[in-house]
Amino acid sequence: MPRRNSTVRGREFGTGLRAAVGRSGLGHHMLADMLGWDYAKMSDLMNGKGGTSEIELAQLLGVCRIKPDECAHLLELFRVSREKGWWQLHDGVMPVNVRTLVEHEDAAIELIFWSLNMIPGLLQTPGYMRAVMRVWPSIPQGEIELRVDARLARQEILERGRVCTFYVHEQVLRAEVGGREVMSDQLHHLLRMLVRPHITLRVVPVSIGAHAGMAGSFHLMKFARIQPVVHVEGENSSQFLEDTASIKVYTNILESLDRTALDAEQSRRLITHLAT
Repeated sequence: MPRRNSTVRGREFGTGLRAAVGRSGLGHHMLADMLGWDYAKMSDLMNGKGGTSEIELAQLLGVCRIKPDECAHLLELFRVSREKGWWQLHDGVMPVNVRTLVEHEDAAIELIFWSLNMIPGLLQTPGYMRAVMRVWPSIPQGEIELRVDARLARQEILERGRVCTFYVHEQVLRAEVGGREVMSDQLHHLLRMLVRPHITLRVVPVSIGAHAGMAGSFHLMKFARIQPVVHVEGENSSQFLEDTASIKVYTNILESLDRTALDAEQSRRLITHLAT
């Protein structure tokens, strides 16, 4: 099936616009008639195919009585909807949920993670999450349980059989995050998750020394009809990379990690040893 020419920003614009129009209660045919548009024009806009000016989009948002802040957000996304890559800078702290990330993970057919410093979020236990969040200076202590709930909800993607491969550095498994009891529970949780055929975990051993993933953690999302996207998370920012050169760079890192990591069975045995 051919890949669609779309971008992270463009897809977020399309999702946001469809949601906003849906909340208006007005059907697409009715809106086209009210604006004097051909229905095909309305359909193209709703499906991210363009063909509309910024002024026409503003007219549509006005007819749908979209609130000013959401209207401004959608217009800004529309202006940059064809630009590849997106650095989202958040005010002081990462939001409880990064909407762009969640939507792309939901749409992906395969997720590949590299984690240098901690258990990947999709595999964390609540105890491990709380231990990490308590020492994270930018996370308000009163938000910890809200964030734990949000991360657990995000883990539901694993219940839907999404193909996931996790590469983790051995130091991640040996660090007693939250103390011995919390970490023991976390390691046993990994072993339970690895029984599932769609989940693979590979450990990059400390003994190899230098390795391709030393620059930091990231994950690659693959899709059926759009180009792959790499997500890199910072202290208060999210970076989405989708240009060909960047995808090649991060794919090369994963290929190198694949050559140096323990195989799945060796990794399972190491986790079992550390858990006992």
